[in-house]
Amino acid sequence: MASTVKTSTVNAPRHFLRDDELSPAEQREVLDLGLAFRSNRQHRQPLAGPQAVAFITDKPTLRTQVSFLTGIAELGGFPLMVDGSLAQIGVRESIADTTRVLDRQVSAIVWRTYGDDRIQAMAEVSRVPVVNALTDGFHPCQILADLLTVAQHRGGVEALAGQTLTYLGDGANNMANSYLLGGATAGLHVRIAGPAGYQPEPSIVEQAAVIASTTGGSVTVTDDPQAAVTGADVVATDTWVSMGDEAEAAERQSPFVPFRLDAALLAHAKPDAIVLHCLPAYRGKEITAEVIDGPQSVVFDEAENRLHAQKALLTWLLSEG
Repeated sequence: MASTVKTSTVNAPRHFLRDDELSPAEQREVLDLGLAFRSNRQHRQPLAGPQAVAFITDKPTLRTQVSFLTGIAELGGFPLMVDGSLAQIGVRESIADTTRVLDRQVSAIVWRTYGDDRIQAMAEVSRVPVVNALTDGFHPCQILADLLTVAQHRGGVEALAGQTLTYLGDGANNMANSYLLGGATAGLHVRIAGPAGYQPEPSIVEQAAVIASTTGGSVTVTDDPQAAVTGADVVATDTWVSMGDEAEAAERQSPFVPFRLDAALLAHAKPDAIVLHCLPAYRGKEITAEVIDGPQSVVFDEAENRLHAQKALLTWLLSEG
């Protein structure tokens, strides 16, 4: 699943389709900028004019839509909402032709879609930055927000390296993939815990391990939830049924029950461990109400940090391009 976007062309834009498209130093720059935006939402306005940014969604959305549209406006730009169900990109018109229409009129394109091949095809022809707002394979903007949240609660971006982050649940989904790649880039010790049959692709684990070998982090995949949580600084979870997997909802319940994040399981983490969930959450399934609504939960800081992290990312991409 390695990235195939061509970036050798002089003055080619920088895209953000996968977590590993930022080097460790670049990721730190974005996160530091995110903290600056968190302190001052008017820190910079690179889209003043206003310049337009297209936001396209093919999937249901709340946090992604609100954070990007608000963020684009706060950067001085005009958020151009494109309804994917009406545009029918790749059906009514090719991805390439759609992109060539958009990149003459907007300064960046943000797309929440299905297959990673779709956003790859857009980035291959786009003359402006393309941002992955979620695909079936990756959710890199969410992981930037999660890293920003850990930095917020641990004393800054420089404190990220060496933290242990455990993710519980579906290890084969886009969140697990992005935790592996983005967490390794930040120098985290990333533990992915999921039942057999719901674990990450070996190629993603291998790529994350290569990155971790250069940042001082590590990667572990296990089917033992208690071992994964023991001593963790950060414990994250997500819905057991991702968008597109709804038909499997009934059969997914039983194997995931041991991975439910409840008070008993959280007790194995460090006493000051923080809890993440990208939302929407289903209380009583992947996480209990006492945990997500409890004192160790920072999930609403995490949701807010989508705004600050994405403003930082757009600002950085526009300056790089």
